[in-house]
Amino acid sequence: DLRIDPESGKARYAIIQAEDEIASIGIVVGAGWNGCRAFTTTSGPGVSLMTEFIGLSYFAEIPAVIFDVQRGGPSTGMPTRTQQADLIAAAYAGHGDTKHPLLFPADPGECFEMGALAFDLADRLQTTVFVMLDLDIGMNEWLTQPFTWDDSRRLDRGKVFSHEELEAATERFGRYLDVDGDGIPFRTYPGTHPTKGGYFTRGTSRDPYARYSEEGAVYVDNMQRLLRKFESAKAMMPAPIRRDAKRKDPKARTADGVLYFGSTTPAMNEALDALETQGRRLDAMRVRGFPFAHEVDEFIAAHDRVFVVEQNRDAQLRSMLVNEGEIDPGKLVPVLHYDGTPITARFIAGKIAQLMAVGQIEAAE
Repeated sequence: DLRIDPESGKARYAIIQAEDEIASIGIVVGAGWNGCRAFTTTSGPGVSLMTEFIGLSYFAEIPAVIFDVQRGGPSTGMPTRTQQADLIAAAYAGHGDTKHPLLFPADPGECFEMGALAFDLADRLQTTVFVMLDLDIGMNEWLTQPFTWDDSRRLDRGKVFSHEELEAATERFGRYLDVDGDGIPFRTYPGTHPTKGGYFTRGTSRDPYARYSEEGAVYVDNMQRLLRKFESAKAMMPAPIRRDAKRKDPKARTADGVLYFGSTTPAMNEALDALETQGRRLDAMRVRGFPFAHEVDEFIAAHDRVFVVEQNRDAQLRSMLVNEGEIDPGKLVPVLHYDGTPITARFIAGKIAQLMAVGQIEAAE
């Protein structure tokens, strides 16, 4: 009902079957440049093929949304098995210095909610946004609360100058001009005004007025602005969810914490209960977006040791936390599961209990 124009009876959306992943992301970026909301879905190998266009979206600052259903890799890997192994590939997709927002849904219900959020974020930030689910969520059956939608919610298109605003403007329009310090410039849709708001879209270096330039100072200024934009994105990400250990003394401090994300959530909730019965108390935090919220850094700083649970071999979330937060790697203890099966509470509880016992022995020695 919502996708049909009530007056003309015509569809207000289009579904296009592209010939390959490169064409699909090209169509999405082209639609975003033209003011349409668009997305495509893929898995790890598809992200690899899409990387050049993702870099264009980042540097030319064009909205796009990609749903990445992560599976076992590398290459074709285990195409029918689940992993959380595309984090670094997605977060830094593109050659040169790039950073892309990621959303980490825990179940199909959050896929629905974060799917809608991804389009708002892509428009606000004028960049590619990834929704990082995995094959466990994408292909298995889940029990969730019924999807709900707030009818009062409106699309947030971000900083877009209208014809009237361009007409009334006294200052010269600069497509990549940071007018308010958040790193996010204003944009226009093609054909908005016959004489104002025009600019060249290009993947090359340019000044704030979209004029081509390879001057070092101009390039550095633009790259620093993109960093400011990424910093501004922190406040737009879904907040992490914290679960503190049960304490007899509410003011007592828990030395150990655990970070996790995505489809690990149900198993983690069960594992925390199991560890509690063993007398092993941990504060827990579910990370729901990248760039990481300030609460994540504060959580790590508040604990002596933080276990990082993820479904890949190379501790990709841990690597990103160290890289982005300049955190002591020794403080983050990896708990890794990557055999392709969904992670279980038994695995998490057993591994953490083992690591905590080793830590207690080392401390006693």
